[in-house]
Amino acid sequence: MQTSKSSRRPNVRRSLVAALAAGAVATGGLVVAGTGWAGPAPAASDAALPSSPARAGQWSPTPVPVTKGDLTAVAALSDKQAWAVGYRLKSATEVEALALRWNGTSWAQESTLPDGSFPQALAVRSAKDIWAVGANTAHWDGTSWTARALDRDPAGRVVPDAVAATSDGKAWTVGRAVPQSIKNAVPAIQSWDGSAWRRQSLPDVGKGELTSLAALAPDDIWAAGTVLGTDTTDQTALLLHWDGTSWKRVDAPAGRSGEDPFVGAVAALGADDIWAVGGATSKGAERPYALHWDGKKWAAVATPDVADGRLRAIGRAGDGALWAVGGKGAVSVALRWNAKQSRWEQNADPGVVVRGFSTVPQSADLWTVGIAKQGDLVPAVTRFTG
Repeated sequence: MQTSKSSRRPNVRRSLVAALAAGAVATGGLVVAGTGWAGPAPAASDAALPSSPARAGQWSPTPVPVTKGDLTAVAALSDKQAWAVGYRLKSATEVEALALRWNGTSWAQESTLPDGSFPQALAVRSAKDIWAVGANTAHWDGTSWTARALDRDPAGRVVPDAVAATSDGKAWTVGRAVPQSIKNAVPAIQSWDGSAWRRQSLPDVGKGELTSLAALAPDDIWAAGTVLGTDTTDQTALLLHWDGTSWKRVDAPAGRSGEDPFVGAVAALGADDIWAVGGATSKGAERPYALHWDGKKWAAVATPDVADGRLRAIGRAGDGALWAVGGKGAVSVALRWNAKQSRWEQNADPGVVVRGFSTVPQSADLWTVGIAKQGDLVPAVTRFTG
């Protein structure tokens, strides 16, 4: 069965613009203004409140200096340095994209992003080297954000979904090239060479998109996403590997009959230990889906049967625990890999409509960002204390 990802995850920019045109506020969307310093401190109604005491093994809400809007991505360098991007709703017709910073005690607004950034994903190499991608890309040098135009793609307008930085100073972004209709989009990858984004040649896989990537080394990078089905083929996971010279497709296991698998995140733990997670439609709901690479082949791995529990992110915490989080609508889910029994197990609920997730280096803690399950576009951050 052919399934366009646009039916699973709304185009956030279009959703918000349509909602604003109708004089209403809808979940999702980024429209931005301004660049560099965020300006004066937020008004009292927008200021962060003291955090509640965190308890080990639990997700705890952490106040943020935004009362209305959305947070879409988070990345941590340590337990005292983390960044999140998203937007603040300023009025019924105006929003601004922003970056928040965690200083070990609280979240505060650090900056706003260039007009048209629409950040959806984040890569933090250092406090002075951060990439945000969405409708296009922007780079933070520790003082200000600079918009960086993507390379032209003959297949259509490039919409990036994920970004990663490698040890050689390069950055990579993956997504889709859209001609006129998103249903006709094809996977796209570009790399930053220090001065410009460069389009990458990819194998012809048909219609689909890439949603995530993970780098083990400059010559060992994985990108993952989905190839849409046709009248004669089923929808499948898309897995591509960069060996330093070219991108090659690696076969994914066939989905079970009646399911439409899709991949939303990939994590590279070692050359023979790669995970890809997402969802598969089954019985009218999107249930968790997981694949594992052992160095030779990809294989499907069973997951708990959680209705609307599609997985959006995966990562290994500082204590070695492997986590995958996600959800759809009011459903949120966190799975933890039980290495001794070789199975995924459902863990404490993050308690937020998950948009982004990050592990914390040298710590068992985790971050999720998104919006609260109650209220109208209330930005939310929860922290798991390991």
